[in-house]
Amino acid sequence: MKNTNNQHWAILLLSFASLTSCSSSSSQDDTTEESGSATVPTVFSSSYKSAVTLSSDGTSVTMKSNGTPDHVTPYWGEGNTLYEAQTTGQTVNPGTLQAQVFVMTIPLNPIAATTKEETSLGPIGMALNGVAIYNDREGGNVPVDAGTLTSFDRAGAHSGPGGLYHYHFNGDFTSDDDAKLIGWLRDGFPIYGRQDTNGTYPSDLDTNGGHIGATAEYPDGIYHYHCSNVNYMNSGFYVLKAGSYYGTKGTFTF
Repeated sequence: MKNTNNQHWAILLLSFASLTSCSSSSSQDDTTEESGSATVPTVFSSSYKSAVTLSSDGTSVTMKSNGTPDHVTPYWGEGNTLYEAQTTGQTVNPGTLQAQVFVMTIPLNPIAATTKEETSLGPIGMALNGVAIYNDREGGNVPVDAGTLTSFDRAGAHSGPGGLYHYHFNGDFTSDDDAKLIGWLRDGFPIYGRQDTNGTYPSDLDTNGGHIGATAEYPDGIYHYHCSNVNYMNSGFYVLKAGSYYGTKGTFTF
């Protein structure tokens, strides 16, 4: 009788342990599903630098950065290891650049928008090093003028209110006279330098500054932007992006 009771309790304990184990496993599976985590496509993870944190929910990809450049600029301020004097003939806006909290979320499979939305003031994309990309306009929504042009460093960037450093033009650290990938805009389409992969300057860009074709990162072809091939006001700078988005823009908080 004693052995029978012991066997009975052993069976109960094993059953309880089995139920507990199944319950724990189920809870872990639910957590994974609720988190919505997915693998970030290689085209993003192999292109963005380590300063940019990437995540995906399977339909979109999110880039997070502190918005500071990984290269020299006078906007770091004297005493910083990445400080360099401003280019001769140029000036520097007051204040030094400051770390930001940038979060951009874009569609993984962008499509053309039926109605093209004009880009606005503020960040319209994120470069591969996490710095914000701006369009060709300044405060008051007016084109960059001759006076403002003097504030840009050799990266085609300057610092604005709150120390927010950002690119308006191409430069020595993004893309000069080449076909390099610069980053992605808020609508999920990539932006490249002035040249196509074959070393020529595209002549078929639409009014949004882009076209469909193969790139190093998208060998099967994709709509992509190119920075302008027009020397802006004979400054030696070339606008990264003007006009409208080709697709529907995602979010960019800062």
